[in-house]
Amino acid sequence: MRERPEMTTAVAPSATLTAEDRCDRCGAQAYLRVELTSGGELLFCAHHAREHGDALKDIAVRFHDETHKLTTKPTPAAD
Repeated sequence: MRERPEMTTAVAPSATLTAEDRCDRCGAQAYLRVELTSGGELLFCAHHAREHGDALKDIAVRFHDETHKLTTKPTPAAD
């Protein structure tokens, strides 16, 4: 009889959001990924993340929030 491999419940970290990730509500650039208890995910721009934040807390397993990118100043490139 073969032994079964040990199973792990480790979760891979969420990938960084890019300019290609779009808000499911309005199509703007997404800065928040919400992983749902149902297994799906939703993407939101900062505006819609704030608007629906309270309701999302009830159905979310995890938040990946990159709204800080809207206020941080990028580092200048070297010449």
